[in-house]
Amino acid sequence: MDLFLKIAAAAVMGMMVFYAWRAYRHWQEHGPRAQKGDWQAVVLPLALVVGLVILLIATVR
Repeated sequence: MDLFLKIAAAAVMGMMVFYAWRAYRHWQEHGPRAQKGDWQAVVLPLALVVGLVILLIATVR
């Protein structure tokens, strides 16, 4: 039974990788393209998260 579960899990993971690869290719071909100002929309939330983590670390010390 243990061997069967390992084989089944490997098969499921293989199917997930296959599906994810197909979805990745589709998004690369048909997905939205980056435009001017998109990086600013990403950097601000990331900076806020980094600031929050630093604040939490400083509070624990």
